Amino acid sequence: MDRMIYTAMSGASQTLALQAVTASNLANVSTPGFKAQLASFRAVPVEGKSLATRSFVTASTPGADLSAGRFNYTERTLDVALQPNNWLAVTLPDGSEAYTRNGNMQVSADGFLTLNGRAVVGEGGPIAIPDHAQLTLATDGTLTALNAGDQPNATVTIGRLKIVDGDPTTIQRGDDGLFRPTAQAIAQFGEARLPVDPLGKVIPGVLEESNVNPVQSMVEMINHARRFEMQMKEISHADQNEQKANQLLSITS
Repeated sequence: MDRMIYTAMSGASQTLALQAVTASNLANVSTPGFKAQLASFRAVPVEGKSLATRSFVTASTPGADLSAGRFNYTERTLDVALQPNNWLAVTLPDGSEAYTRNGNMQVSADGFLTLNGRAVVGEGGPIAIPDHAQLTLATDGTLTALNAGDQPNATVTIGRLKIVDGDPTTIQRGDDGLFRPTAQAIAQFGEARLPVDPLGKVIPGVLEESNVNPVQSMVEMINHARRFEMQMKEISHADQNEQKANQLLSITS
């Protein structure tokens, strides 16, 4: 009974964690460029001075689904989609870089290019946008501006998006949904920043949608709820068996 309670308890705890991951994925089904978080669990024997029959449940192979989402053609200049394994760089409050495939860029109140309130990193640093300028974005990430009243051929280059290359060996998902270099990538490049991909391209006027499948996520939530209910019943049955065993022992004694 002790083994039964412990196994069911650890399983129920991990099931709640899986439910939280699935709920987060479902909440971001309409977030551009969002990559679904992956999580699973497995049974592991307890090591140490205990019976060999004891086991517990632990999280296994956490990560993210890096498959591409569908393209949504918005025709907006500051909306971009990226090639497979390409990422845009943004600056975090602590000055470090993080990476995202969300290409829904905005111009902040102070005139800088941002993504969800974070400054977009250009190859020369933050990208400042002139007031009332007509913007054009090339496929290599170069952003040009035509100021009000200027001739059509008087465009000026104001910056180029930092586009990096990242695959599962060089990039990993954080709890905030942004991606950062893995320990292997940091050791390879000597810093916690990924280098510019010289072949990186963007598709202006297009947004990559979330790769979360809402129907599959709903099915997973139902499965998690049923699994949790089953584990709670196992704990309840173990408790009832223990009470009956105590009654039998009290009678025989």
